[in-house]
Amino acid sequence: MPRTRSLAFAELKLGIIAVVALFLSAALIFAVGGGGFFWQQYPLKTVFPNVAGIKAGSPVRISGIEKGAVTQVELVPAGAEVWFTVEDDMRALVTTASTASIGSISLLGEGAVDIVAAPEGAPLPNWGYVATGPAAGSIAEMTAEATVGLNEARQLISDLRAGKGTMGKLFTDEAVYQNVNALVTAAERVARNVADGRGSLGKLTRDDKLYNELQASVANLNAMTLRIRNGEGSLGQLMNDPALAQNLTSTTANLDAVTGRLSKGEGTMGKLLTDEALYKRLDDMTGRLDALVSQLNAGKGTAGQLLQDQRLYENMNQAASELRGLVGDIRKDPKKYLNVKVSIF
Repeated sequence: MPRTRSLAFAELKLGIIAVVALFLSAALIFAVGGGGFFWQQYPLKTVFPNVAGIKAGSPVRISGIEKGAVTQVELVPAGAEVWFTVEDDMRALVTTASTASIGSISLLGEGAVDIVAAPEGAPLPNWGYVATGPAAGSIAEMTAEATVGLNEARQLISDLRAGKGTMGKLFTDEAVYQNVNALVTAAERVARNVADGRGSLGKLTRDDKLYNELQASVANLNAMTLRIRNGEGSLGQLMNDPALAQNLTSTTANLDAVTGRLSKGEGTMGKLLTDEALYKRLDDMTGRLDALVSQLNAGKGTAGQLLQDQRLYENMNQAASELRGLVGDIRKDPKKYLNVKVSIF
């Protein structure tokens, strides 16, 4: 009886040791494959429109280094929700500024969750959501850019087929095609004329005399600019003479001073520009002058009648003529008209 009890206790110890060994083996496998023991990890979530083969056990990489594993994938209205765990010492790197994307670990398409480390953000709590977005330089980003490019190319081809824009009209409008064809024909004709030496451009390419004259003109222009640069002539002195530049500067300064005085109301012109009373006096004088001119035009007053009454003008003209004749007679015979008597008392 004691022997049977000893055998049963030995079997129990063997079973306990086997269970502990299995538990330790499972924990070791989990630690090696999942990035550590469960107490060294913390859970997070993210949502993808399409997980592209991500499943439980898929690796989670942070900046390309495997630091966790996917634990569960569930369908949600927005797509697929991925639960995963990462090592606890990654809290400072997986933050609110991080983004998660779907990557691959082989050419066979085995998926992985790639997370961009962003230490500038705030750490995420347990079961916090990591924002999704394409990683820079990833296949997903290149695929998205290629898709956008293909869509734009497809839209461009559709516009061309619909005859939109200049190129579309060129492909679909017969009149535009004919105009372009006529333009090309004209360009070919011009090129042929130039090659044959016709016209000014053709003569320039063929006639050495015309080329020499053009070269001489360019040489004269170079000589003129050289003289100007050396300060020769009026234009050269204007550009190179410091005294002339100072005179111009002084003239500009004087002009600024004059305009400043005018703005301040100094002098007659300044008062005329700024003094309201002087302006009113000039305005009143102009009004009176206008009234006087109006009266003259209406024939009012002596001056007005003189301007408007033809008879008065003729009488005055006649009187002036008679006075001129009297003066002439007095000059001829002064004694006849001037008789001076002197008497002494």
